[in-house]
Amino acid sequence: MASPSHRRSLRKRRAVIVSAAAVTAAGLGAVAFVMNANAGTVDLAHQVLPAKDGWAASGSGTTGGSQADSSHVYTVSTRAQLVKALGKADNSTPKIIQVKGVIDANTDDSGKKLTCTDYSAGTGYSTAAYLKAYGPATYGTSKLPSGTQEKARDAAQQKQAKNIVFKVPANTTIVGVPGTKAGITGGSLQVQSVDNVIIRNLTFSATEDCFPQWDPTDGDSGNWNSAYDAVTLRGATHVWADHNTFTDASHFDSANPKYYGREYQIHDGDLDITKGSDLVTVERNQFTNHDKTMLIGSSDTDSVGKLRVSIHHNVWKGIVQRAPLTRIGQVHIYNNYFDTTTVNGYAPLYSINSRAKAQVVAEDNYWKVPTGGKISKLLSGDGTGSIAGTGNLVNGTSTDLVAAYNAANSKKLKTTVNWTPTLNAGIQSSAKNLPTELATTTGAVLTS
Repeated sequence: MASPSHRRSLRKRRAVIVSAAAVTAAGLGAVAFVMNANAGTVDLAHQVLPAKDGWAASGSGTTGGSQADSSHVYTVSTRAQLVKALGKADNSTPKIIQVKGVIDANTDDSGKKLTCTDYSAGTGYSTAAYLKAYGPATYGTSKLPSGTQEKARDAAQQKQAKNIVFKVPANTTIVGVPGTKAGITGGSLQVQSVDNVIIRNLTFSATEDCFPQWDPTDGDSGNWNSAYDAVTLRGATHVWADHNTFTDASHFDSANPKYYGREYQIHDGDLDITKGSDLVTVERNQFTNHDKTMLIGSSDTDSVGKLRVSIHHNVWKGIVQRAPLTRIGQVHIYNNYFDTTTVNGYAPLYSINSRAKAQVVAEDNYWKVPTGGKISKLLSGDGTGSIAGTGNLVNGTSTDLVAAYNAANSKKLKTTVNWTPTLNAGIQSSAKNLPTELATTTGAVLTS
């Protein structure tokens, strides 16, 4: 039984979920959690993105599956049920999928737990054989692995992908049922070439690739690269990701072994927005315990004129990099809280990276920097990207982050952009209270 103090904490946490109208009136931004007066519960499933709430409100806005009829509202608690509810990726009939409890993606249709050994069975793959085949001393460092063991690794990875990658159709809302600790562990939601998707109130954890690929040409010393993001947008439009929690738990990177002197990385991104995705709003999420967290634009030539993303009122803590890394697009980053304290071995390299002519406006954000931390390392770039915006605080003090970065780096960030944000309902002109406010109003707040 929960202690009295714990019950008070839960009541306090739930009390912050109030109506969108009340929140907006108070100047705190469009939380958009609406209470059901009769049942006393929160109706997340039928809510739509509020007007002017970031880029996803552009044009037709983002309504997800809010127009679903009763026959297309599902409650799921197993992997098999989730797959059935999603249906075919090209079926655009509005649907609401309510996730109750934690769905383990690494299970079969009967619910039996699957392991990496199950995925590699019958493929001929083994880690020991792979390491022997592609060691730099024997295979060299000039080309990607090829041959028997690489084919076997790819086959094993494809078996895992078939099980853990969930393709989300257009006009879909996927939402965690309040009070059930709703989430997906070990899985990857893929929103590809579809429009109008809402993802809310879910905890995404332990998205792990059993079979990372060795790339000796990646960087100076090669790298192990994994395949799955917790949520990946590829050519997707009008997507709203709201009140979710992203974490590597329970396996942190510090537990990864090293092969060929490089970390055997089993995690990819948390929420990647690539391949010409456009009109996306990412708000009131918690990103924790992760390395490469959010990639906007998969290459320096990813779709010009797209990659328009709003990122606001999120918490980033225990994040190494890509919070986010931006390319090409027009990205608005405001009212976020970045805690750059090292957590569980995740030591920050930078927060925001603007490259490939990205046009970033970063304003009214709050950075917590521990003693000895360098303000010049909060940003990063390749010399072509821009970061404009004011009102950013470091440990409560107004700070010109771009000036600090440019003073210490030869590849300068540009300070002007070619657009002016207008879809920013609920923006707070002062960042000073963000550490306190966002502690109780972000993440999958109704799942614990």
